[in-house]
Amino acid sequence: VHVNQWMYGCEWDDEAGVTEGFEQWGYDGEDFIAFDLKTKSWIAPTPQAVITKLKWDSDTAQNEHRKNYYTQICIEWLKKYVDYGKSTLMRTVPPSVSLLQKTPSSPVTCHATGFYPSGVMVSWQKDGQDHHEDVEYGETLQNDDGTFQKSSHLTVTPEEWKNNKYQCVVQVTGVKEDFIKVLTESEIKTNWNDPNIVLIIVVVVALLLLVVAVVVGVVIWKKKSKKGFVPASTSDTDSDNSGRAAQMT
Repeated sequence: VHVNQWMYGCEWDDEAGVTEGFEQWGYDGEDFIAFDLKTKSWIAPTPQAVITKLKWDSDTAQNEHRKNYYTQICIEWLKKYVDYGKSTLMRTVPPSVSLLQKTPSSPVTCHATGFYPSGVMVSWQKDGQDHHEDVEYGETLQNDDGTFQKSSHLTVTPEEWKNNKYQCVVQVTGVKEDFIKVLTESEIKTNWNDPNIVLIIVVVVALLLLVVAVVVGVVIWKKKSKKGFVPASTSDTDSDNSGRAAQMT
């Protein structure tokens, strides 16, 4: 079984007014032949494609039609589609930014979500200067509603961020305003101090202690129950004493 692949399309730079078109074929996952718009001829990157190149180059009328399609017709349709979807494709949606932390010793996560388009930068600053040390950047992920989310994780001790001004800066393409969250105790969202979480932990610990106590009690009871009634002594001394008592009576 062999796989034949075909890819074509056009590109339009609305700012520079530059247009591009492409058509290329692949065979079993490798480039086989591609069309050159400028020369209106085919490029064969492998010896196996030379025969096909010579055959397709000879059809000058078809190659002229290809160039016209990719530089004119395809571009016209592309502009129409962009215009139809302008309200969606060119919209800008600001992000919702939060500072998250699992425990006091965990990294602080700056989480931006719900923004559009996908171009975004989530960075950290320390005392007004860009800060990259002990920072891990996450990938941009798409939400179910078509917007995007991205996170950046900062490893820092509570003493360090309390004595310095750390802040998360979120910049979204198409949105002039920067979204800033200053790292303070009141801004951090966490479940660590949630009374419900503390109650759950206390209940779990109490149940574990109860289970341990029950297991220990059962083990002790089994050890005692194995002894049962202690049988009477059958030694020679006891037999003699019993005999003497019988003679006296």
